[in-house]
Amino acid sequence: MSDSVHYVEKLWPAWWIWAAGVIIGASFSTIFFPIGTGPGVVALFAGVAVCTAALWAVTPRIEVTEHTLKVGRAQIERRFLGHVVAHRGGAAREQLGPGFDARSYQCIRGWIDPVVTAQITDDRDATPYWLFSTRQPERLLAALGSEEPVQTSGVSVSED
Repeated sequence: MSDSVHYVEKLWPAWWIWAAGVIIGASFSTIFFPIGTGPGVVALFAGVAVCTAALWAVTPRIEVTEHTLKVGRAQIERRFLGHVVAHRGGAAREQLGPGFDARSYQCIRGWIDPVVTAQITDDRDATPYWLFSTRQPERLLAALGSEEPVQTSGVSVSED
């Protein structure tokens, strides 16, 4: 049985994180330049490559298929999803601050403003909802079949 993919997004780091990774990787070469230019240049490229590979490897992926929602390392069957709402601006800050429930599953990237809350309806799961970042909340909501508009005011919509 094939499970067709409806939506895919990688939560890539912001440009300044990539720049910091390059600088940190390049700074590794300062240990080797006193030994010689050759080892210093090799260490420079190796350090940048390692930091870039690390950023690439830890970037979470969101995937919506016909039957599942995957966010980072977590996966849930869509039949266990209840109310799904996206938030921007003040509404996103509400979900990340006063409206936050520590029991929720989170995959948050601080450099991405919109967040999504997806209520979990599985009685065996103690997690009340998932809270995760997305750059394209409208497309994600459409892929999940939610007709809710993206919330922009600071009103909490998490349900108990």
